[in-house]
Amino acid sequence: MPETPESTRLDEAAVAERLSRIDRLLEQVQGAPGPMTGAAIEAVQALTEIYGEALARVLDGADDGLADRMAGDELIGHLLVLHGIHPEPPERRAARAVAGLRPAVRERGGEIELAAVEEGVARVRVSAKGCGTSSAALEEAVREAVLTLAPELSGVERAPGDEGRRTAFVPVESLTLRPASAGGRS
Repeated sequence: MPETPESTRLDEAAVAERLSRIDRLLEQVQGAPGPMTGAAIEAVQALTEIYGEALARVLDGADDGLADRMAGDELIGHLLVLHGIHPEPPERRAARAVAGLRPAVRERGGEIELAAVEEGVARVRVSAKGCGTSSAALEEAVREAVLTLAPELSGVERAPGDEGRRTAFVPVESLTLRPASAGGRS
């Protein structure tokens, strides 16, 4: 059976493995002694710039539906952020991440909202009924979800005035983003 373009595509696990491999290889290049280290790093930077320009041209020619699908894909979204061309501002992506967590938090008797994004930090208000035994786990799940969609933000913090509220026990697994389907959004 001949290979189709879809059959040669990488699934999320393969993408993650390759990204990890790239990180390891770049660390090796940066740590290597000798005159070729600078040239290798410069070659990677130039290639990245060219790919960024190509991606920007694709985005420029995309209709709203394609642009939305590109922005909603986790891998492509990260590339758009890397190149400074993501069509959706980080505030909107952070709000989308918080909105995605809202059903799981509400299911456990709580509420969550994005209060603001100021100076590169998302400020999130979380209130819930129940025990406070896992507020650190809840905060980490919120941080992970927001920074997945808006990686250029420097952090995620509780909104001022939210310190005294109790948080419900919410298993981290129920809040983390689900892997994107093969052809669509996360």
